[in-house]
This record gives sequence, C-alpha cells and structure tokens, in this order.
Amino acid sequence: MNYAILFKLQSIILGAIAVAFAICLGMAVAMDRHTSSDLSVMGFSISFLIAACLSAGCFVLGKTGDNKLFRKEALATIGCGWIVASMVGALPYFLILPEVGFIGAFFESASGLTTTGASVLSNLESIPPSLHFWRAMSQWMGGLGVVVFFVAVLSFLGAGAKVLFSRESSASAADLNTSRVQDGVLRLVKLYLLLSVICTVVYWICGLSWFEAVIHMFTTLSTGGFSTRSGSIADFHNPGLEWAIIVFMAIGGTSFLVLLELLGRKWRAVWKSTEFKAYYLILGLFSAAITVFLLIDERQSMEFFTALRTATFQLVSIMTTTGFATADFDVWLPVTHILLLVAMCIGGCSGSTAGGVKVIRFVVALKVTGQHIEKAYRSRVVRPLKVNGKSLSLTEQETVMVYIVILTLVVITGTLIVSFLEPAMSFRGTVSSMAACLFNIGPGFAEVGPTRNFAGLHGYTQLFLSFLMILGRLELFALLVLFSPSLWKKF
Repeated sequence: MNYAILFKLQSIILGAIAVAFAICLGMAVAMDRHTSSDLSVMGFSISFLIAACLSAGCFVLGKTGDNKLFRKEALATIGCGWIVASMVGALPYFLILPEVGFIGAFFESASGLTTTGASVLSNLESIPPSLHFWRAMSQWMGGLGVVVFFVAVLSFLGAGAKVLFSRESSASAADLNTSRVQDGVLRLVKLYLLLSVICTVVYWICGLSWFEAVIHMFTTLSTGGFSTRSGSIADFHNPGLEWAIIVFMAIGGTSFLVLLELLGRKWRAVWKSTEFKAYYLILGLFSAAITVFLLIDERQSMEFFTALRTATFQLVSIMTTTGFATADFDVWLPVTHILLLVAMCIGGCSGSTAGGVKVIRFVVALKVTGQHIEKAYRSRVVRPLKVNGKSLSLTEQETVMVYIVILTLVVITGTLIVSFLEPAMSFRGTVSSMAACLFNIGPGFAEVGPTRNFAGLHGYTQLFLSFLMILGRLELFALLVLFSPSLWKKF
C-alpha cells in the first residue's frame, strides 16, 4: 500500500470540503440574520478550521511519497474518502443542531454526500439557510463524486486516474473516448456545471426564488432529494415545477457519457446504447402502469393529467433514486408499491448520479439468463452476448453476475440486521429502510414513508444504515475491501 498517495488524495477531498464550508460560512453571515446566526457562523467556522487542519495534516503526511496509484490505492482512496468526508461533513449538523447528536449528524452527512436523501430532520423550515445550503451542496458535490472532481484537475496521477475514475463513477474509463482521462472527466464536469446553470434558471422561471432554485438544482441533478420544505416538492403546489423536476431527474439518471454523445450529435452512438433505450423504456412503461392504477383507485379520485403527473413524478423520483415526493405513495394500491420497489432496485444508468443496481446490469443479467436457458436444450450453441453493439466477454459477464450475487447477500444480511436492531418495525418498513439506504433512494414505506423520516430509529440503526448508504454509493467493492487485511500490507 502506498500510504503517501492515500494521504495526499485524502487531503484534497478534505480541502474541497473546507472550501465548501467557507462558502457556507459566507452564506451564514449573509442570510442567517433572522435565525440562529451566531450558532451557524460559529458552527461553520469551527467546521472549516477542522477540515482545513485535517487537509493540511494529510498533505504533510503524503507530500514526500511518490504518485504511483494502482488499483488497491484507488479502492482505499475511494472507501476511506467517503467515510472521512461523511464524518467531517457531519460537523455543521452537530454544531448547529446539537439535539441531533453526532450519530444523527453522521447519518445526515452520509445521506447528503451519497445523494441518498434520507433524513433525521423534521421541521426543515426552522433550519438556517446556510445549513440548507450545505445539505444541498453536499449532494451536488457527491453527485458526480468528490473524487471525480479532483481527478479532473490532477495531472500528477497519470494512468492511475483511469483506475480512480472507473472505481468512482461505475463507468469505464475507456468510455470517455480520450487518451487522457483528465480531459474526459473535465468534459463531464463542464457538462454537470452547464446543466446546473440551466436547471437553476428553469426553476426560477417556474416560480422559485433564486435561493430555492439553487438548492433544488443541487439536489435534482445529483438525484439527491433534499428539500427546503418538510413536505418536499408537494409544498410548492406547482405542476409546472413538477414537470421541470421530472425532466432534470431523468437527465440526472442518464449516463453523462451518453449525454456528451447527444451534445456532440452522435445519434448513432446514442441509439446503440442498450442501457439508454432500456432506461427510458422502463420509465415510460412503469409510469403508464402506475397512472392506470391511480385512475382505477377510487380512493384517489384523480383526473387523468393529475394522475399522469403524480405517477410519473414518483416513478422517476424513485428510479433515479432522487427521493422527492409530491404524494404519499404509501397509501396507493399495493401493486404500485411493487412497481416502485422494482424501480428502486433497478436504479439509473451507469455513469450517472443515480444509485441502484444500474439498468445495464439488469440488462446483462437478463441476457445471460436467457442464454443459459437456451443452452439447457441446445448445449452446443455459441451466441455472442452484445451490449451497446459490442460483444461482452465472459469475464465481464461474470463480473456483473458476481456483483448481483454479492448485492443479494448484502440485501438479505442488511434486512436481518435492521430487523434485529428494530424488532418492533413492520416488515415493509424494515425491508424498505434497508433498500432505501443501500440503493440511495431516500424514502421507503411504512415507518420511513414519504411523509416520515428516519429520526424515530435507534442510533445504532442509523449508524448501520449510514454504512449501507456509503456501501451502495461505492457499489460494494470500494468499501468491502477495506476490511481485507491483505489490502493494507506493503508489498
């Protein structure tokens, strides 16, 4: 293990968070006059100093080492980086809202940086604007990943940057279509910033103040789901805004690599994207199905366009793992819960800000399953498995299937642990709380439904669910390997 490069990269992550705290400190001075301004100014001042000192300390520890970055260092950087960032990111919550406690603050911080959107905070309207800004900006930073941002500007990593990008983004560095990964990632960051500006302006046109437009832009493109209102998007009573959010949530769940192809007018490459077509097909079919079930549910009494907007919003919000809400879907027909749960597991596209298993893995798993069914009666048939117009190697197929098997074991184990920690919780609440955190969704069903939050859970349950958020955000391996003793040996 090259500990020097590990410390050096941690210093950059902590430095980015320190800069974010400095911005929030400015917000506290400028906007918290009518709230507990002294507490928020002190909270962000202390948080900034701690983050800056930790960043400086890590830089000193790593400045003498070389810059060789291999797979094990990349995994350790990602895994440790998200844990450290979540712990440091918890400081403002703990200092400004001491009643939350550090575990609750850590849960809120992990939920923000992993773009999960689950919360332990209830009366959001009473929170200082500067803390709202940090909650939202942490999701925006976590959207493409703190690591992706600093890879874009670090030339000293060389070839190691490709390893780091692949482990962080769930996409392959080869998909960037560039010889230097920094150039490719920088294009992604520019696209992210461009979409951020467009989204903010559209929300302002839809009637939000500039502050709330920025806040909700942060949490839409990152598919995070934090809001300034306790009732989420439903509190705005703005159908136009809801349609705008639907569009930007869908964009956030689309592979940013495909979006770059769209901007470059490479229509053929976009059309060849198996995941892109499957993603929007699922969104369309599931939204239509839920719309029908809302219309036939006499308890809802919705008109067609209201049902269509409500169903589409909740489906897109769940599948892109954003977590915004405009209705209490917990009272809908049970069949809609099944559809939402399936969408929750599938998630968005690889290389997007969304969580979940990812559409491409489900597509590959279905194709592999189909091939093995065919081989049961045609054992000698050899048929290439194609994705995006290219043949998928046996190793790549095996990687997908192994991931799904490990994820299934994590789901089973996680559900059991939550049930032991919360023995009085209902079955729907237990399963959905685990899935909502592991797949970075936010709201679940029953006790953790869209009109409730995670504040009622025990501290150790919140701590475990925080671990699941990071585990899901890093797609298992970057966190699980930290518990392998051989990773830390110096060969």
